[in-house]
Order: sequence, then C-alpha cells, then structure tokens
Amino acid sequence: MSQFITTEVNQTEVNQAEYIVWRRVETAWQNRNCLAYWRYPIFTAKSRREPDILIADLSLGLVIIEVKSLKIEQIHSINGHLWQYQDFYTDSGNPYQQAENQLFALLQYINAEPSLTAKITARVIIALPMVTQQSWIDKGFSQLPSNPPLLFREHLQLGYNLPEYLDKIPPVVTGKQLNLSDWQLLISILAGKPVLTQPDYRILSHPESRGQILAKLRKLFFTYDSQQEQIAKQIPPGPQRIRGVPGSGKTILLTQKAALMHLKHPQWAIALVFFSRSLYSQIIDQVDQWLRYFSANQQAYSPNSSLQILHAWSLYKLLCQQAKVQPLRVSDTENQSPQESLAEACVQLLQQSSIAPIFDAILIDEAQDLISQHWHYQQKQPFYWLVYQALHPVNCLHPQQRRLIWADDQLQSLGSFHSLSAGELLGRELAHLVTGSYPGGINKTAIMSRSYRTPPPLTTLAYGLAMGWLRPQGMLTGMTTLAEWEAIGYRVEGDLIPNHQVTLTCEQTSHPLAQLWQQPLIEFATYANRQQELTALAAKIIHNLRQEGLRPSRQILVIILGDFFNASSLESYVAKFLTQQGIDIYLPDGNQFWCEGAVTITRIHRAKGNEADLIYLVGLDHIAQAEDNLSLRNQLFVAITRSKAWLNLSGIGYYPLYQEVRALLQSPDKISFTFRLPQKQELSLTTVAELRRRYALGDRHFPNINLAGANLQGIYLSNANLIGANLSYANLRHGQLDNANLIAADLTGADLTGANLTKAKLIEAKLVDTILTDTDLTNTEMG
Repeated sequence: MSQFITTEVNQTEVNQAEYIVWRRVETAWQNRNCLAYWRYPIFTAKSRREPDILIADLSLGLVIIEVKSLKIEQIHSINGHLWQYQDFYTDSGNPYQQAENQLFALLQYINAEPSLTAKITARVIIALPMVTQQSWIDKGFSQLPSNPPLLFREHLQLGYNLPEYLDKIPPVVTGKQLNLSDWQLLISILAGKPVLTQPDYRILSHPESRGQILAKLRKLFFTYDSQQEQIAKQIPPGPQRIRGVPGSGKTILLTQKAALMHLKHPQWAIALVFFSRSLYSQIIDQVDQWLRYFSANQQAYSPNSSLQILHAWSLYKLLCQQAKVQPLRVSDTENQSPQESLAEACVQLLQQSSIAPIFDAILIDEAQDLISQHWHYQQKQPFYWLVYQALHPVNCLHPQQRRLIWADDQLQSLGSFHSLSAGELLGRELAHLVTGSYPGGINKTAIMSRSYRTPPPLTTLAYGLAMGWLRPQGMLTGMTTLAEWEAIGYRVEGDLIPNHQVTLTCEQTSHPLAQLWQQPLIEFATYANRQQELTALAAKIIHNLRQEGLRPSRQILVIILGDFFNASSLESYVAKFLTQQGIDIYLPDGNQFWCEGAVTITRIHRAKGNEADLIYLVGLDHIAQAEDNLSLRNQLFVAITRSKAWLNLSGIGYYPLYQEVRALLQSPDKISFTFRLPQKQELSLTTVAELRRRYALGDRHFPNINLAGANLQGIYLSNANLIGANLSYANLRHGQLDNANLIAADLTGADLTGANLTKAKLIEAKLVDTILTDTDLTNTEMG
C-alpha cells in the first residue's frame, strides 16, 4: 500500500530539517496508496535536480516538497519568487521555482508514456519546519502576491491531516483521477520501467507459437517490485550485501545503483566488478541505459569516466599497477583455474605490498564466484580483503565503514554451495558490518526470494535437482529451518525432523507465461544414443526457427552439461552436428556471448549470467553418472535458471537421476518427500542462520542486528553483545540471554516467556508490549 525510500542519508543541518519532514510524511501517508522518496534521483548534464521529498499518491498524483532549514530571522526579504537570506549558507534562493523545475523534469519521464500523458496531477510545496505560521504572518510575507504554498511547523505536528491539507493546494498541473492500472504504470516508470522494456519486432508465425507468445509477454509492462526499488535507489553509507534467487534482479539492481551513485557523486571513483567475462557487454549496456534514463538521455557510459566496469582480474591488475607490483597470470599460479588462480594472485599481492585506497565504492556482481576454497589471507577471503583495502573509509571516525556492496546467490556457485558471512570474507572483527540497518532504514543485508525471470515450474525443478529432494538416499544439500526454505520462496508443511514427511509448496505461483502458454513449459526426453539425441535437438531448433518465429540469438541457447573434459568434447560434437543440419551456430569467444543470426552453444561456465527464452540442456547423462556430485548437480541449477520461458532437457541411457526429473515434473507446485538431514552440506541464507553459525564459532558481537519478527525460540545467546538490536516482535520464548548486552535494543512486542535474562543489561531498551511472563530478570539492569 505505501512505501518510503531513503536514497541516501548525510548528517548535515539541512538534512535535519528534511528528516523532520520525512518522518512526518512517513506517518501521514502510512495507510495510503503511495510511493515516497527522500531525494529521488533526477539529473541533467549540468545539474542534479533531486526533489527533497517526492510523493506519488494514487489520489493526489505527484507532490514535491522543497525543504528549507530556515529560521524566520534568516529570511531577509522576498521579491517575487526570489528569497534573500542572511546568516545562511547562501545569500539567496528560489525554492519554489527550483521545485517546479524538478517537477517538470520528472513529468518528462512520465509524459513519454502515451497512456499517462496529461493524466498526472502535480503539486509543489515549500516546507519550513523551523518557522511558525504566525511568525510568517508577523513579518508580512503572507501578504505578498507571490506567496507560495507552504508547510509550517504547525502542519508537521502529529495529528495534523497532511494529505487533506495538500489536496486543497492548487495543482501546478491538473490531471485526472488515476485508476489502478495507471497507478501501477506510474510507479513502474519512477522505478525505471522503460529501461527494462524489450524492443518489439514483427513475427511471422501462427498465433499460439512461441514467438507470438513472447510478443504478448513484451507488451506486459514491467511489474513494480517494492524491495527491488528500495535496494536499487539506496546508497548505503557502508557495506551492503544483497542475496537473491536466480532471476530476482541482482544484476539490474547493481547496475542501477552504480549508475545513480555516479550521477549523484561524479567525483567518486566507483568500480562495478564481475567474474564471468560473458557479462561484460550486458553490464555495460545496462549501466549505459540507467545513466541515460536518469539524466534524460544527456549522459552515457564512458570507460574514461570515474565509473569503471571491470572484470575481477582487471581490478586485480589495476591494484598491482598502483602498488608497482608485477601482476600474475593464470599460467603463473599453482592451480591454473581462473577462480583459484585469482585468489592466489591476490594473496601474493597482499603479502608483497600495502594497498592504497583509490575507490569510493566497489560493487561486485555474482560475488559467489570470487570465493576461494583453497586460498586465504589471514583467515579472510583474498579478493574481498584486497578490494576492501582499496576503498576509502566513508567516515574517518569509523574507518571500518567502506562502501563494499556485493550480490550473491550461493546456489549459483559452480565451485561450492557455501555462502560466506561477512566475518569469513573480511575477518571476524568485521563480521558485524552487514547486520542491522543504517539510518533512514537502509538495510545492510537484503534477501530477495522472488524470481521474475524463470517460471515457477522451472525453478522448482532446478532446486529439486540441485539439492536432491527426491533422491532415494535423501537430500545432498538443503535447509533445515522454516525460515531458510521461506527465503527461497517455499512454504513447508510438516516437521523438518529426519524421516518425517514434508511438503514444499512454491509461494510464487503467478507468472505471466502461465496465462499465455497452455502446454508444458518443460520437455524431458532420453535417447538410446547421442546420435538420436542430437537428431531430435536439430529438428526441434529448426522447428523453433521456421515454424515458431523464434530468433536464434538471445531467444535460443544450447548448454552442454558435464565436467570440463566431457562437456568440451560434446560441445564440439554438437556444434559440428548442428552445422551439418544447416543451423548457424556460435561458440562464445572472449567477451562476446551472442552473435546475431546464430544459435549460441556453450558450456555452463560461460552461460552464467546470461539468459534466453528457450534453453536446451544436452548431456544430462554426464550429471547422472555422478549424481552425488554437488558441483555437477549445481550445473543443472544454474543452467535451468537461465531460462525465461521454456526448458528442453535431454540425455542418453538410463540412470536413477532421470526418475528424479520425472517425479519433480509430475507436481511442480507441491513436492512431498521424506525429510532427511543434508548428507553433504547445510545451506543458510537468513540473518538468523548466520547469527547461530557465528555464535557457534565463538563470535559474540552482534550490535544493531535486525531480527524483527524472527523465530528465535530457545536460542542460546549468553554474553552476546546486542546493543541497539531490533528484536521487535521476535519469538524469544525460553531463550538463553543471561549476561546479554541489550542496551537500547528494541524489544517492542517481543515474546520473552520463560527466557533467561539474568544479569542482562536492558538500559534504555524499548519494552512496549513486551511479554515477560515467567522471564528470569534476576540482577537484570534496567532503566
């Protein structure tokens, strides 16, 4: 219903006034259909035009509030729209005209959408939180003919109906009452919908063909996602971790965040880093589109700007150059695999030289690909510690706070499922850096559990095969708590107790393709030999191209499964076979993944980060022959989730894994199986799981951690530092919190029934509606 996004927080006198108005807006609009921003980004080639506060309201339309931290004695005179100041940081200003210019710049975005042209009502108002209405009148300003709409201190008091007051202000632009469709389109445009809209083209095929279905999909406007929008627009004053399932938009968020940082702070040195070379052109294109969108097409990406898009090896070489150290190549290292070789090279650089800070922000996409299993530096991950050292502190008083922002999905790692905590990446003393939130509600860690790319039946197949849900011997890997399953979008029925029956239900059941395509989204077939498998593959691709209106590049992708040797051999065979059938094919080379007019054939390591509408997976037998190999099973997860619509899976021979596939396809929305503890590795995504793991490893430092509403029943946190922690409405029944430091912690509505709080410190803790039935408060410090 309502969402409030703080894009950036700076502790200045001006922003203190803005903060007062912003908090009042949050209260006054909390029960309305609205989207509000504290400093929405609008830029031109020469200036920033960020409204102090922008409100999009279903009933009111757009409202821009220009906030001035002026006291009445600081306003010397007003002549027309020009205000003369004294004892202020500037001599004069034109606050109403400034806000009006921001409004018209914003309306350019909106009016570019034909269905919204001339529909949006828009207002401008100046907020003076330090000025009373009577003092304004006493100074004679109310009699001026140019007296603009104003919010005084009285209007910002609790209980005053601000939306009703604004509704009486004459609009700058008068539009129409928005319906819900118009409203969804408006907030999608504010989020950047045009950047994500795919181009349309003519398709010559029957109405129910795949090509025509995709054309219908392209006409559906981008669905607004409140969590995505919040993460993308926020600039954190320190580290931030973004975890998300495949297709949740992590790359889109990082490219938008990098572009907005660059527009807002062009003097900052920013690096956007990735590991898969096939992502290079995709990331450059996305950053360029975001820059053009938020600058009204006046700024574009330039490799010579202060925003650099770098492969991880390129960043390493840049830091070697700064340190005057000869960089290593893959061939110079022991392992000679790009991932482990990079970690080895980073260790050597860290040992040889101190790293001078040269960046203000570093953003890492597909961060799980930069974790090493074999190389560490002082119990830290080498690449992460290297880039952390290369960052300037955000605040000299808090040198640990540096803008290192990374997005990962542990299930998309082709090396290991293990997703490391901040402590394992940067050292135990920095483990707290991504727990809790920054001022203004900017979360230090975000978990995105909704996929917008891959339809739910494909997602369920991917998870089921990667973890081995239906293996007769039990899961190879998986989660053991309800919260962890919920974090990837599944509801659990039954107890997660060994040998008990559980049912997993996919929470994300809606996908636009389900309403347009009535046939199965997944085809699975096995063959007696490879010749038969590839003959069927060629026939299907020819049918896709000639009868169904699909384009070869970006709409069809063939991925070869298996370990390096088997997949390489089969890749060459498939390429030769399809060529002989008259199909133009392309084998990715360097940074280029697609070639117009040709079907890309690739192994999984190059496919990571790319996507297509129809995915063909060839050689499932290479996985089935070693079905208990986590790395090989994870290939399936990554490969399946490259699909935006359809999947065709094939292999030769007969293996037990094929029965798993067929069983998963029988009921993709609900999967029932006998729960057993993971044989090889337990997965954890949530803050609660990380808290338990860190505590078990001896860490006791969890200040400002955000555990609002968490199920912590029976948790053991003796002697834990939980200063400023958000434990509101958490279930802490029978928890062991003796000697815990809970100074200034928020325990509003928390259930502490039967908990042990002996000798705990609860000074200045919020205990509103806290349940303390049978709680042991012996020698607890309160006040």
